[in-house]
Amino acid sequence: MNRDSLARKAVRSILVLALACVCAVPLYYVLVSAFKDKVEMMRNPLGLPSHLNLDNFIQAFQSDTLGTAFLNTIIVTVFGVIIQVLIGSLAAYGMTLHKNVFTVVMGLVLVVAFAVPAQAVMLPQYRMEASLGLVDTLLGVIVLYAGGCVFCYFLIIGYMTKLPRELLEAARIDGAGAFRTYWSVVLPLTRPILATVVIFQALGSWNDFLTPSVYLSTPDKRTLVLEIYAAASTYSTNWPLFMATTVIALTPAVIFFVCCQKYIAAGLVAGAVKG
Repeated sequence: MNRDSLARKAVRSILVLALACVCAVPLYYVLVSAFKDKVEMMRNPLGLPSHLNLDNFIQAFQSDTLGTAFLNTIIVTVFGVIIQVLIGSLAAYGMTLHKNVFTVVMGLVLVVAFAVPAQAVMLPQYRMEASLGLVDTLLGVIVLYAGGCVFCYFLIIGYMTKLPRELLEAARIDGAGAFRTYWSVVLPLTRPILATVVIFQALGSWNDFLTPSVYLSTPDKRTLVLEIYAAASTYSTNWPLFMATTVIALTPAVIFFVCCQKYIAAGLVAGAVKG
């Protein structure tokens, strides 16, 4: 390895480290502020807390609405992701199983649907949900999250098209129907990309603010992100308590991402390699 290559690597490493430090500053500020009281937070905003103060976390857990918001977030995230992955994988399987004019047209329709911003269709979506009585319900949010199956479809179909056709033919010769082949052969072979899709969609649903803020208004229907937003009062905010609530909301997502991050790269790379 020559000196130019070493110099380029060193420059890249320094730039990446500097960017990581910049991105970590807000997270560091939230974390250290959660262990301070109001006075210490004002006097020394970026410094470490003088002692381990857990009062903010105790007060946050004593809130009647935090547990409900946590449960609501789990419900909409789990069921929303299951529906997205199931519909997206079934659509991708159908598109790869039969190549005809209908599947080509449907593929183009999905491309157009994927290109349309969610904000552009929010008003008609709201009217449709209102007519069905789904506004201000967790089921209504889950139904909206099901629209993310288009994103799942585009990720999964690139992986499914590289599956050996001989395996599908062997399953058909052994007497397996289309759904049995999908469930017993295709899904196990596509686990890497399915894990990647689950991670992306779960984090997106967990941290989503726009959809719950538009469609949920009752306090006992709030998700964690809405609960944090509601904790920031217009005129008087207990900022250390607000930071502690934010840490509580972020902790499950961070743990989930750290435990599953290896599947992201593995799924995307595996989908780009044939065989």
